[in-house]
Formats: sequence, structure tokens, C-alpha cells
Amino acid sequence: MSANVTALRRSGSAAEAIARHDLDGTIDNVARALLARQKADGHWVYELEADATIPAEYIFLNHYLDTIDDGVERKLAVYLRRIQNPDGGWPLFAKGDSNISASVKGYYALKMVGDSPDAPHMRKAREAILAMGGAAKANVFTRFALALFGQVPWRATPVTRPEAILLPLWSPFHIAKVSYWSRTVMVPLFVLAALKPKARNPRRVGIAELFVTPPDQEKNYHNNPTGSLLGDILLVLDRVIRPLEPLFPKWLENKAIQRCMDFTLERLNGEDGLGAIFPAMANSVMAMDALGYAKDDPRYTTARHSIDKLLILGEEEGYCQPCVSPVWDTGLAMHALLETGVSGDHPAMVKAVEWLKACQATEVAGDWAWQRPNLRPGGWAFQYRNDHYPDVDDTAVVAMALERAQPATTKESVHRAAEWIFGMQCKNGGWAAFDAENEHYHLNHIPFADHGALLDPPTLDVSARCLGLLAQLGYDRRFAAVERGLDYMRRVQEPDGSWFGRWGTNYIYGTWSALAAFNACGEDMNAPHIQKAVAWLKGRQRADGGWGEDCATYWDGRQAECHESTPSQTAWALLGLMAAGEIESPEVERGIAYLLSQPRDAGGKWLEERFTAVGFPRVFYLRYHGYSAYFPLWALARYRNLKRGNAKRTPFGL
Repeated sequence: MSANVTALRRSGSAAEAIARHDLDGTIDNVARALLARQKADGHWVYELEADATIPAEYIFLNHYLDTIDDGVERKLAVYLRRIQNPDGGWPLFAKGDSNISASVKGYYALKMVGDSPDAPHMRKAREAILAMGGAAKANVFTRFALALFGQVPWRATPVTRPEAILLPLWSPFHIAKVSYWSRTVMVPLFVLAALKPKARNPRRVGIAELFVTPPDQEKNYHNNPTGSLLGDILLVLDRVIRPLEPLFPKWLENKAIQRCMDFTLERLNGEDGLGAIFPAMANSVMAMDALGYAKDDPRYTTARHSIDKLLILGEEEGYCQPCVSPVWDTGLAMHALLETGVSGDHPAMVKAVEWLKACQATEVAGDWAWQRPNLRPGGWAFQYRNDHYPDVDDTAVVAMALERAQPATTKESVHRAAEWIFGMQCKNGGWAAFDAENEHYHLNHIPFADHGALLDPPTLDVSARCLGLLAQLGYDRRFAAVERGLDYMRRVQEPDGSWFGRWGTNYIYGTWSALAAFNACGEDMNAPHIQKAVAWLKGRQRADGGWGEDCATYWDGRQAECHESTPSQTAWALLGLMAAGEIESPEVERGIAYLLSQPRDAGGKWLEERFTAVGFPRVFYLRYHGYSAYFPLWALARYRNLKRGNAKRTPFGL
């Protein structure tokens, strides 16, 4: 009885808070602000922030090529100093633990721009790095960067041969068997590993002070990424092959380098760059430089310009984005605005629809065609253009938004998208982000794979989005693909009732995604697996009425870690609960009250410092600056619509 009374009191105070904060006024104000952020051609794009490694690597690239820009680098240095942890290291996400690789890169970049090793922040950074084992313990990609600058011997990197690109598809390794992001980073890196060029490094900056053992004397650079017997065997194989490298035929190496460059140049992607992601773009420029491409070669200049376009520079501070997210931002902004009541024929929607239709990749059979050679292209990429690498998740989100906004005028685009989504379903019933059947788990054991993000297997959140699209288009469980997808989602539910979130942090994101898809597909929301998820979400609500989840939840033993509520994660939890029919629950009311009470900036965005998204779990995290703009708005508008319509479930796929 006392628990029920407490719940009623909380519900009452939440309802009062909702009335006090003016739900309608908040929705209208934020929607106007979001509309005002739209670009003239119809799209939305927000900043996309990662950790210290990307701005540090931008500085590395300048010093590698001797294209130092002191003005830009001073601004990047201000950013690097600001995000440094109190213990001296650098984290992978805001307020996270210091990470050895990010810390080595942050320190080296600041030393390159002129920070004295004796400065207090540099001394603290050095002490933190040495306490973590020194720079020799940094990950493979960091050691490649250090090798290019002569800070470690090349034996500090795993054997990486360009001849790998010549291997047949049936071999244990083929570039088709790794993820798109690994593929585009690795192929130009094969060239660098073969040529072993040395950075210009005109200021002759080194970091010998970051090593516990002098780099030339260090014996233990490599580790077994999985701890398995196969990993031990591959470590031994790496040691056996290294002294044999000079015996590899030069003609074969040259042929392989040319094949690597053919792959790279075919996918340079104009001003959006190779793979449209910073590490691949930087490697492509360094590979062209190492091969002697002229500085005025259009391929070189365009590739270099694509990197500079990623900079976000203010008057005093700046950083470099890992990539940009206009298609993703535009699709999600449309969903939020449509939820608020903006009509499909509103000028903003008309422009957004036309912009997205023009971005659809319908001509290029990208790398996904290695596994699906007879499938027509029809997806959307994450970035402005990246036609070789359309994203299944973006495709589903965009197609749902287009169909919801203008079902008649977008019919052909949406049909092509659905056809591609059907074709990209994997054998286990789920969907991956960029490829199909990319589950060659033996590759996780190679020394190169210490970052743990070599593959692109099916994930719950992407699969849920695909099912949401198919359901919204009228495909029900009579279609085998839908039933297989639903079965996949049920199989991967966690024992506590939640679902893992691969591309958003973390179980809140995954659980919202699953519940939205189950709702769209007509699942019985009173079924035990659904109610277990609902109970999990309710149990994770915080005292302030919000929800939060730390990026550390991707590590074993830290799955429940949370330091504060965030507006975007609260919105996901609310959308999940409302998809499950919980519109009248006190937890939903308290969550809505939390959102209404939280501060926003002048542009209508909720203030949110925490990172709530993922590039690669335990390795690379993201802060989408748009998440705190459109997701809370979406949740508030959904709440209003369901309450006004006296409905318990939404008819949409998201």
C-alpha cells in the first residue's frame, strides 16, 4: 500500500511539474529552434565529437607532411588541454577513465605544438602515461603513428603486408571479411607499412620520455587480443614472419601496392574522402605522399581538403570531427518534427525530402556487393556522400521518415530502400551496419585486432530499425524476413530483460530500439520478454526522474554504471516505455517532467556534456551534438500525441 501511495504522490508532483513547465510551449519553442537550424538546401547537420585522438592525429598529419598551421593547431591545443582529465591522462569520453592510447596521442600532439614537457599539465600527463605502463602499451594504431615518426621501431607494429590485398575471397583473410571502417583504414596503411616512410617532423619532436623501457630495447609491444590459443599461435607466427619480410619478392610487393592504391583511388569519394572517416582519409593522404604524388595532383589536394573540412574552429578553440552526420541528423530531425505536428507539405519537410532523395546511393554497387552481388543498390550513407558504404541503419531511419512525410512522392525511393534492406538481412535473422555475413571471428585473434572492432556482425539496434521500416511499410510476420528478425531480437535479449546497444549508449538505447520494433510489428506487449524489458527500464530510472548510462557499461562488470541522467538517454527510455504501452505510468510522467525541467541553450538544445553514442565499444566513443536537440523533442511530442489521442501505442516504426 505504501509503495502505491508513494507512486501516486510522485505521479501527482510529476503532473504538476508538466503543467508548470508548459509542455505545449516547450514543444513549440524547441521545434521552431530545430526548424531554424535547417540548412538552405534542406538538411540538418550537427557537430560530431570524439576524443583527443582525432584532433591529435590531425596535428600529427600536419607534422608528418610539414604542412604545419600554427593558428589552427593552437586552437586544437586549447581543446586538448580542456578535455584532459584531472589525473593528467585523456579519456575516451567526457568524464571517463584515462586511456593510454588517447593520452599518448594527446601528449605528443601538445608537445608538437610547443607545450613544454615541464609545464604542469604535461608533467601530469607524462606521470599518468608512465603509470599506465608507458607508450609501449598503446594500441596498434597508436604504435603505427609512432613508427611513422620514428618513435618506435617498426617491429612495434604487427606484420602488415600489402600482399594481403591479393588474397582470394576464400582465404582466411580477405579485405571483404573485415568491416568497412577497418577495410578503408587498412588498405592505405598496407602501403605505409610496406614503404615505412618517415614523417618530416620539422621540429624534431620526440617522446622518448613516455617509455618505461627505451623503445629500441622494448620486447613486449604485442599482445594476444583475445587471450585464446589461436591468438598465441598468431603472435608466434608474427614473430616468425618478420625476419622473412626482406625475402618477399619485390615485384609482388609492388603489384600489391598498386592494387591497394587502385582500391583507395576508386573510393576517394571526392571532398568527402576515403570511407568519409578521418583515419582512412589521413592514411590515404600519407600513402599518396609516400608514393611521391605531386602536391598539386587533384587526387591528393582533394583528399587533403576533405580532411580540413572536418575541422570545427571557434575564435579560441577547435577540434577535428571523425566524420560528419548530415543524413543521420536529417532523418532523425524529420522524425522529431513530424511528431510535433509539422506536416509533410511544410516547406522545411519538402526541402528535407528532396535533399534526402538526392543522397540515395542507387548507382554504385559498394563493397557490400561482395556478399550480395545481385542486389540493387538503394541505401543511404551516414555522411554527405559515401556511396561505396551505405549504412543499413541510416537507410531504415531515412526511409521511415520519407514514407511518413510524403508517402506518395517518395514511393520509389522507399521501395528501393526496402528492397536493399531485405537483401542485406543476415543468415541469423539480424542486420549489420554496412555488410552482410561479416562474422569471421577468427580474425579477432590477429595481433592487429587489439582494438576489438575488426568485424561488422548483426546487432540488435540496426535490426530493430530494419524491422521498424518493414512494419511501417505493411510487411508483417507473414513475411519470413520479419519473423526471422523478430526471432533474432528475442534470442539476443539480455538475462535482465534489456538489449545491448551497439551504436548508442547502451542498454537504454538497445532496449528502446527493441521495444519500438516489437511495437511496430504488433508483438503482444504483455508478453513476458516485453514486460521484463519494461521492468528493467523502470528500474533504471533515477531519483531526478531521468535516465542515464555511462559509456563504461561496455566493460564487463560495469554494466550498471551511471553517474547522471542525460536528456537524450531519458528520451530513449521514454520512447521505449511508450512503445510498450506505458503512457499512463508514473515513470513516464516523471521522465517527461525531468525533460521539461532541464536547461536548454539559446538554440533549443538540452544541455548535455556526456557522450551517449559509440563508434567502437571500449575503443572509440561519440558525442552527437544533435541528440540533445531532436530526441527529447521527439519524446515530449510523442507523449503529447498519445495522451491527446487516448492511445497506448504508436503506429510508426520508430
